[in-house]
Amino acid sequence: MDVRGAVYSVYERRLRKKLQHRTGPRHVAVMLDGNRRWARAAGLADVNHGHVVGAHHIDNVLTWCAEAGVEHVTLWLLSTDNLHRDPAELLPLLAIIERVADELSAADTPWRVNVVGALDLLPASTAAALKAACERSADKPGMTVNLAVGYGGRREIADAVRSLLQEHAQAGTSIEELAEIIDVEHIADHLYTKGQPDPDLVIRTSGEQRLSGFLLWQSAHSEFYFCDALWPDFRKIDFLRALRDFSERQRRFGN
Repeated sequence: MDVRGAVYSVYERRLRKKLQHRTGPRHVAVMLDGNRRWARAAGLADVNHGHVVGAHHIDNVLTWCAEAGVEHVTLWLLSTDNLHRDPAELLPLLAIIERVADELSAADTPWRVNVVGALDLLPASTAAALKAACERSADKPGMTVNLAVGYGGRREIADAVRSLLQEHAQAGTSIEELAEIIDVEHIADHLYTKGQPDPDLVIRTSGEQRLSGFLLWQSAHSEFYFCDALWPDFRKIDFLRALRDFSERQRRFGN
């Protein structure tokens, strides 16, 4: 181990010690940002190499989350806006996402894969791969890993309202009756993440400090942590720093 590695090792142990006996997040949501910038900074002509390296990094972060006692992880892999990218980048990225879903749901992994996003916007092969991953891993005992693919926060809320209206229409509820009883819980029950706790901590890599539509509804009371590291360079000490920062905040939930 070189000097730098030794220093990081000592610092990591110190961070872990500080986190002992502190309350950690149950649900961590991560915006995996910076793959393309990482590829360009590395002098790579094809930005898809950045996506490949970023995909390989996912298992590391899930392991860190499991070690920290996290129960739910949401990873934003592809937004609805990303669907408008040049096919030369989008198609390889979709293939990478399909491989990620296959690998995370493999027999030798503990994760329970769930997909959040508008599958109807995706190519049939991608949607099928994601659905298959969910089915293969449905009974696994480990963390729930939400793969946000074809995801947009505004689209999710619109889909939730649409699903709510369809449900009540089938039950014979009139618009007037629905308007009298509808509340936030009715909509929450139709979100992509229904049945799961809202994220306690949202992490965005790459130095960007905005949500870009990520989990707009669910993040109302989330804590945010913005990290300068590009996603492929996101280290365990960066993750532990995020947990330390979270543990030091006083969450008031509007009180």
